[in-house]
Amino acid sequence: MAQAKKVATYAITIFVLYTIITSPARAADLVQIGFQGISDAAQGVGQFMTELIN
Repeated sequence: MAQAKKVATYAITIFVLYTIITSPARAADLVQIGFQGISDAAQGVGQFMTELIN
């Protein structure tokens, strides 16, 4: 089981590096989308807490 996890980690790492090297603009877009999603989620939680207090 541990060996399978190690192989999967290596495969994912190689895939991410390949994607960044072959298409850096697309990789940057995906990272920006991810951070935008995290930001939107944090804002949603903040608004919920504000409304909960009021």
